[in-house]
Amino acid sequence: MSKAIELIVEGFTRIRDRQSLEDLRMHRRRLVVDLKSIRGFDCRQSIAQIDDDIEVIDRGLRSLDEPVEAIAKQL
Repeated sequence: MSKAIELIVEGFTRIRDRQSLEDLRMHRRRLVVDLKSIRGFDCRQSIAQIDDDIEVIDRGLRSLDEPVEAIAKQL
């Protein structure tokens, strides 16, 4: 998984910016759809990387559902 996406998600979760995380996830989902529609190129590796990014984003979104006190203890 990409270190860059981990840092981005960490930043958004730290400031509790759910909308930006959801926007980021939606963008990644659109990329997967676009890549799957491409014919003549093997995009499986790119799709797998984006799927990994989506998993990181989903974890970030789930962490926003935790109480603020639990997050503060993790920092």
